Amino acid sequence: MAIQLLTATNTRIYKCLLFALFLFQGAAYSQVTLTDSNLPIVIITTDVDPDTGLPMVIPDDPKIPAGMKIIYHEDGSRNYIAYADTEDFLDYDGRIKIELRGSSSQDLSPKKQYGWTTYENNNTTKLKVSILGMPRQNDWILNGLAFDPSLIRDYLSYNLSRQIGYYTVRTRYCEVVLNGEYIGLYLLQEKLKDDPNRINIDAIDEDAAEGIPLTGGYIVKADKTTGGDPVAWVMDTYNGTADFIHELPKPEDVTEAQHDYIHQQFLDLETTSGNNNAGLANGYPSIIDVPTFVDFVVMNELASNVDGYQISTFFHKDRGGKLRAGPIWDFNLTYGNDLFFLGFDRSHYDVWQFADGGNDGPKFWADLFNQVSFKCYVSRRWHEVTAEGQPLSYDSMSAFIDETIAIITEAAARDNETWGTVPDLAGEVTTLKTFLSQRIAWIDDNVGSHTACDAVVTPSLVINKIHYNPAESQDFPEPDDLEFIEIKNTGTTTVNLTGVYIKELGISYQFPAGSSVNAGQSIYLASKPSVFVAKYGVAAFGQFQRNLSNSDYDIVLADGFGNVIDHVHYDDESPWPDADGSGMYLQLTDTALDNSLAASWVAVSDESLTTESASAALGIVMYPNPVSNVLTIRAKDTLKDIEVYDIYGKMLQHVQPSATTTQIDFSQYSTGIYLVKVQGSNGSITQKVMRQ
Repeated sequence: MAIQLLTATNTRIYKCLLFALFLFQGAAYSQVTLTDSNLPIVIITTDVDPDTGLPMVIPDDPKIPAGMKIIYHEDGSRNYIAYADTEDFLDYDGRIKIELRGSSSQDLSPKKQYGWTTYENNNTTKLKVSILGMPRQNDWILNGLAFDPSLIRDYLSYNLSRQIGYYTVRTRYCEVVLNGEYIGLYLLQEKLKDDPNRINIDAIDEDAAEGIPLTGGYIVKADKTTGGDPVAWVMDTYNGTADFIHELPKPEDVTEAQHDYIHQQFLDLETTSGNNNAGLANGYPSIIDVPTFVDFVVMNELASNVDGYQISTFFHKDRGGKLRAGPIWDFNLTYGNDLFFLGFDRSHYDVWQFADGGNDGPKFWADLFNQVSFKCYVSRRWHEVTAEGQPLSYDSMSAFIDETIAIITEAAARDNETWGTVPDLAGEVTTLKTFLSQRIAWIDDNVGSHTACDAVVTPSLVINKIHYNPAESQDFPEPDDLEFIEIKNTGTTTVNLTGVYIKELGISYQFPAGSSVNAGQSIYLASKPSVFVAKYGVAAFGQFQRNLSNSDYDIVLADGFGNVIDHVHYDDESPWPDADGSGMYLQLTDTALDNSLAASWVAVSDESLTTESASAALGIVMYPNPVSNVLTIRAKDTLKDIEVYDIYGKMLQHVQPSATTTQIDFSQYSTGIYLVKVQGSNGSITQKVMRQ
């Protein structure tokens, strides 16, 4: 043990000296001439400063205009500077505006990082483009890999996060030439922002002030305030405070009502986690998407991220959805690495980063981990993703590291010649792998048991119908308003829906606490219930927010802790039946079939979604319709319960006839459409009735 401690101490002393040398050399690094690379080559030329006649120096703020070219061969062959004017070999050739980014890296590192936006040639109109195969957007980053002598910590972490199922910024290694000078190896990456292909939430309406519109979407972060944005609120940690900053809406745009709403979500999380309240109706599972918080802990603890939980820690919330942790961001001070040259040494394999006395983050992180149910799910997930063959297993990560190093070795040598930061890449990789081995073993021994949450029983709910792209018609010119999902209870007992929600971003819905669905009963979630009932004559149980994808989407129904109840990934491409804008919806042919398979579904005309077929099956008849004064309801078996609603969902009448025939007085109602819900011995229907 003494030898190991001595070795670790010497290693940290060496790194401290290395970074001191790095800072000393910053003003007089060796100039490398780049001619070709196995990586994409990014060439940036800033516009000429009219006062000096020289290329403009890139400031911290504001962004300045420049031209950018990206030389890239899609077939993987080498890229040559000489191809800078060959259109066929340019992935991008256009205008940008660029500025310095980062806080510590600006002050302490001669190798700078950059944020940039793509523009049309007029320099005033932002232009969304695809860069190196990444989805179209206009905001991008050149990550200089500051303070990371392995050059792979961010790249490794972002890829691992994607491999366990989360959106995390896409990245591509590249080499950069700025105003004719080589400036090193960089990660070209996306910027975090609301976008269907990035953080898939809808920005909140600027005038949203109450109700469902006020619930999202938001992006906030716990972070340092050196970027200039004001502190939105402060939360206590167990050894200090943590600052929170608005990202969406921007600090200058957020209204008082919006600020108060999203702040309250965090206060409620603080209260419920601090009170050990794991109740589905009013505990922390009713506020947060538990799996995202669990996986945020898993990723930050695997990496022993010294900034995790308190700095560069993002959260997001969609309209109608739960508060979600992530995406992860800025993982350079991880896997045993820290700012040694400043005297910091915090990333160890044998600590919990949410409780090490450093950047612990708000109290709710430690409180959640110490809550029995949450910790059980952390343990279960940890053992799941670190199992043999899984993304976070040692062998999988080791192989990924080797593959990455093979890609960047050539460029790393040039980067070291330029900046003097990576004199021993092979040694850094060995140190990183040793840390991972020790870290996995320590967490295995300390994360606790997951027996209590291994065999969770989920209810018998099946996604049975999906109408994702209704047809436009004269009567219904907004087809998105006709979207619906049918969920059926295929079990023999009533299911309590408290805590059940739609898990994946894209659409949002949480079932109200105390709601239920009877055995054999189907319920509908609709995009717009009033239009749904007008079209189909069926009352929707609830309204989901946003809209189903017209191409493909994962509909995931989960319980309050995120355990999957049912999961369907539909697609508008073969072999899935054609229900794409043709007036057809997807229907599961038998609820006993595997509904993840295209062969289990058929396309059915939405004209068939009426109550006549249901009425016939249950032997229930309502007449006359339209009705003047008295509506007669007759059934084969006993009528148990009848409810009359207006078009807004207000109950107007409730009777329990206990007979096969009954009459309902409509003379008291004004002309219009009403909904009559009838519960018979074998099921229930809801039918639209017109009062004339």
